[in-house]
Amino acid sequence: MNTKKTSYEVIAPEHGAPVKMWTRGVPVDEGSKRQLLNTASMPFVYKWLAVMPDVHYGKGSTIGSVIPTKGAIIPAAVGVDIGCGMMAVRTSLTANDLPGSLGHVRAALEKAVPHGRTATRGGRDKGAWENLPTAAEEAWAALKPGFEAIVAKHPKIAKANTAVHLGTLGTGNHFLEVCLDQEDRVWLMLHSGSRGVGNAIGTYFISLAKEEMRRYFINLPDADLAYLPEGTEHFEDYLHAVDWAQTFAMTNRQIMMGHAVDALRRIVQKPFEAHLEAVNCHHNYVAREEHFGEEVLVTRKGAVRAAEGTMGIIPGSMGAKSFIVRGKGHAESFCSCSHGAGRAMSRTEAKRQFTVADHVAATAGVECRKDAEVIDETPRAYKDIDAVMAAQASLVEIVHTLRQVVCVKG
Repeated sequence: MNTKKTSYEVIAPEHGAPVKMWTRGVPVDEGSKRQLLNTASMPFVYKWLAVMPDVHYGKGSTIGSVIPTKGAIIPAAVGVDIGCGMMAVRTSLTANDLPGSLGHVRAALEKAVPHGRTATRGGRDKGAWENLPTAAEEAWAALKPGFEAIVAKHPKIAKANTAVHLGTLGTGNHFLEVCLDQEDRVWLMLHSGSRGVGNAIGTYFISLAKEEMRRYFINLPDADLAYLPEGTEHFEDYLHAVDWAQTFAMTNRQIMMGHAVDALRRIVQKPFEAHLEAVNCHHNYVAREEHFGEEVLVTRKGAVRAAEGTMGIIPGSMGAKSFIVRGKGHAESFCSCSHGAGRAMSRTEAKRQFTVADHVAATAGVECRKDAEVIDETPRAYKDIDAVMAAQASLVEIVHTLRQVVCVKG
């Protein structure tokens, strides 16, 4: 490790790019470090990898890493939840304006926004719309031509869920919350991405990249580091499809937020303003950006853009604080910050370690699911959000500190 006085530490491998880690005071497991070095060994990595304090093991590349590249892109590093991210809006309400029973608020939000999914094949997906609302219809009309252009060249994507997932939450770590800030003002905050269609696009192009590696007999330290070289047809098609999926994801969050605000209006008697402050940001995506005088592709796999003055959202877990932040534009992080607290253990391990009673205690004071099916999302399955924020103090400043009082999970 490099011991010079910086806000990060450095792993300097014998072969490959350096790995700069904003992880002081936050544990990083050996498996994640090996995965980082595998990614850093790819010959098209530009300058170094930037590693955020929420870093943890992922598919091919670690979640919580910023991967700048020139001449190639790794589809599995972008992942299958393309454009996954956060949205938050501040209302003119305060804590005193909320009803005494927050269960009514949660029920209204759950009714307004499809969430979860039906595991049974052939059954209706409860996480999709049965009857498309107007907002989703109008949004899909604008998105549809772009999707049809992608499908014309890649028909295997055609059967993906599209319009029926616009304005829907999903499962896993996706959530919709009512939060209070440091002044007890009411915020709505949500986490979701490009849903079924993003998954279809990501899965398809990951497979194409792997086929390309086999075709040219390219050996990799991890098969999920398969890449698409710039200048090839699949490279351009992939970036086009990813850009479309990122627009879908942003639109998905906007529709959900609109429906959530409407639901809150039906529960809270007092008229209120929404969108007094609003942030909508990706944290699983790729973008063309200029860094150190050169144009590069920046893949943020579980990381948020934190250019100087840019607003972002760093959520905690179901029972922890979340933060609205302003980027400091730290050049060596490629102007990035973490996308959350980061998992401290796998979902399987969380289910093994914790009981429903543990989860109930950890989410005391939050109106949320407290059953065995959400144990993998319990707060203690995540890293300490305060330690994560301390480790990236050079990357962002905290503008608002939020605590959730209602949490909807799929």
